Amino acid sequence: MTILVTRPSPSGEQLVARLRMLGRVAYHSPLIEFAPGSELSKLPGMLSSMDPQDMVFVLSQYAVNYANRALQQQAQHWPDFVSYYAIGRTTGLLMHRATSLPIIYPQDGETSETLLHLPALQAIQGRSALILRGNGGRELLADTLRERGVNVSYCECYRRSPLHYDPSEQSSSWQRAGIDTLVVTSGEMLQQLYTLVPDYYRTTWLLGCTLIVVSERLATLARQLGWQSIRVAENADNDALIRALK
Repeated sequence: MTILVTRPSPSGEQLVARLRMLGRVAYHSPLIEFAPGSELSKLPGMLSSMDPQDMVFVLSQYAVNYANRALQQQAQHWPDFVSYYAIGRTTGLLMHRATSLPIIYPQDGETSETLLHLPALQAIQGRSALILRGNGGRELLADTLRERGVNVSYCECYRRSPLHYDPSEQSSSWQRAGIDTLVVTSGEMLQQLYTLVPDYYRTTWLLGCTLIVVSERLATLARQLGWQSIRVAENADNDALIRALK
């Protein structure tokens, strides 16, 4: 097994380092990079204007890191009178370490679907929610909260942008390295990888690789694109990915 990890830094680099310590052959080729979001400077003011019973949703570790840094730069603390929700365990624990506040998150996954099943989010009509996220992304969480009577606003804390590779050169390099297992942690990156690889390498190499993804939704997308050998990790953290790779 020769593994290609496509998740961004630093998580991707950390995963490759751990796999190599376990004696696995692994390479890191991140598909996206990050920068501060266009609304990050507004976050301190948005948090200051929140009321008790309002909710803050944190959708990734990157949102935690960028948001917390912005508050520290303005010597502002996270308000302790609102309820905090995280997309999953990894993000929730990081948010707790950053804020020392209680963070609510699902125990059995890291998707909007599992988050929305939490009992605390069923009877929330009339409340307001601030979603901390990157540019774009799925609208399921916001749409469902609105259906449940919540006033929803966003703060774009970071921006994702694709890293550019020469399609033929990079695909040939991956194939020559013997890559036969791919780790992909978002639908955006899965589609980007599929589009990056030219038709020749797609049919002779890419779609024959085993694909490790982090949700059934991604597995469904992968099947639609043509993958047949797919494993779904329990969630998106590196521990779960390593278990899936074993």
